[in-house]
Amino acid sequence: MNIGVIGYSGNPDEKPINDLKNIITQIATIITKNNWVLFSGGRNGVMELISKETKKLGGKTVGILPWEIEGNKYLDISIKTGLDFSMRSYVLVKSVDVVISVGGEIGTGIEILGAYANEKPVILIKGTGGWTDRIQNILIDGKYLDNRRLVELYIIENIDDLETILKKIENNLKK
Repeated sequence: MNIGVIGYSGNPDEKPINDLKNIITQIATIITKNNWVLFSGGRNGVMELISKETKKLGGKTVGILPWEIEGNKYLDISIKTGLDFSMRSYVLVKSVDVVISVGGEIGTGIEILGAYANEKPVILIKGTGGWTDRIQNILIDGKYLDNRRLVELYIIENIDDLETILKKIENNLKK
């Protein structure tokens, strides 16, 4: 299964990103343990941390990059889209089976909306800040972005629930 992890860009050693290192390490462990492939925007911030941790554990990492920029050094595959940040996000969303959101600013918001519009499940890690937390306040019935109810958004309060939800999504894909 291809898993997109989205979230804050920026210096991984500064707040709020460095506060998320433990959660990101746990996400990387789950992805690697299950032989899933990590997809990210391939740059710095959450993207760099998740790529670093996944790579350290022996997992596979793919970065979907804007323009022709170089990705972080933890990517197995760097896809330089030649597209701006917003358009690159749609390539990322189209390439994955599920999206995990950790914090994030407007780019993350665009990716959450893009995933939903393309009927890709989204897992929101509660308490990580940014659009991941903001968008939780507007969900219909606590799990949909609009009345079409295209696909469920899951809110994870306990990281231990993440693997269970990912396996449920994987099983649904096999049907």
